[in-house]
Amino acid sequence: MNEAKQALKLLQQRYKIFQQQQVTFTTALERCRENALDRIHPVRTLAQVRKYLDTSCNNSTDRRVLTLFLDICSELVDVCAQLHELQPDNAAATPFLQSCLDLLSPTNDLSDLRAKYPHDVINHLSCDEAKNFYGGVVSLIPIVLDNLKAAIAEMDKTAPQTHHPGSGYRYV
Repeated sequence: MNEAKQALKLLQQRYKIFQQQQVTFTTALERCRENALDRIHPVRTLAQVRKYLDTSCNNSTDRRVLTLFLDICSELVDVCAQLHELQPDNAAATPFLQSCLDLLSPTNDLSDLRAKYPHDVINHLSCDEAKNFYGGVVSLIPIVLDNLKAAIAEMDKTAPQTHHPGSGYRYV
């Protein structure tokens, strides 16, 4: 369980780096959409982001930020699988983990997804971008991270508490 918590902590740190590059990310998506002659449709799926990266990405900065996004999503899937292996029959955590896996599916439609308070990722977009093009894709990681934290909290509640010799109070 500690390994999964550590992996989640590292992912949260990588996400903070990604957050600082959100404008670069949306600009990269915009350029890719333009290159793909796909400016009227919103970014709906992770597969679409992958396709933009593979076929419509023309510069290294765009490639780097799109790759960072997709790598974080891939690592989130790995953490979900790792947590599920730890407690496969945890009825309280399973819905959170399943939600994460559903959201991170390459073909899942993200267009209606919106992160809520305290996440401000939507606030960094223009009104048009937030409503029509990128609101779902920029909301994905914060929502998945929230679900993973909830799953870990549920697992911690139901995990058997063990007493380790040598821990606790010391009587003098």
